Amino acid sequence: MNLFSLTPEITVYGGGTVGLMGEIAKTLVSLSGPDSVHGIIPEALVRYERDPNYTSTQVSGGNGGQKDSAADEEGKPKQLAVPDENVFGRTTIVKDMHTRKMMMAQEVLAGGPGSGFIAMSGGYGTMEELFETVTWNQLGIHDKGIVLLNINGFYDGILQWIQNSIKEGFVNQANGKIMVEAKNPEDAIKALREYKVSEAVFKLKWSDE
Repeated sequence: MNLFSLTPEITVYGGGTVGLMGEIAKTLVSLSGPDSVHGIIPEALVRYERDPNYTSTQVSGGNGGQKDSAADEEGKPKQLAVPDENVFGRTTIVKDMHTRKMMMAQEVLAGGPGSGFIAMSGGYGTMEELFETVTWNQLGIHDKGIVLLNINGFYDGILQWIQNSIKEGFVNQANGKIMVEAKNPEDAIKALREYKVSEAVFKLKWSDE
């Protein structure tokens, strides 16, 4: 899932070591150290995405007060393999996808100016997380920037779909700017820093919990 969350202090992503996000995690850790990257991954995916980079063992932490997903039926900690922290940054194991996305969002919402979400090229999981983040923005749940890193026209179809939806009356024209396009990483960071919330988003009051 190639949507990651960015604050001025830390990059938060869905854990794992393979693909685009694995490469980004390794590069950032090599430049800024393990504390610059936080991977959040459900236990089921820890077992599925196992590869030779999973060289450390860890027990889940930070499940938002819920029962530890990495404990057995007797409540004893399970030892689960996780990526090497010195290569991929910190890893937190959670019980399910909802908790993963909630924790990722919470870290971004707690970040300062310039925090937000960047979507790289990806498949179903990336699209699901991208559009949920867009919907939350439209509903007023958060006001952070959402950037499509549109390399080699990968997201041209999504951008055209947005325009078609505006034309057909399904998306407010102003809300067509909830997602911002960037053609390179430098412009993506700049877009987050300069992001403006659409004047057409819903002004709803949501619980802080």
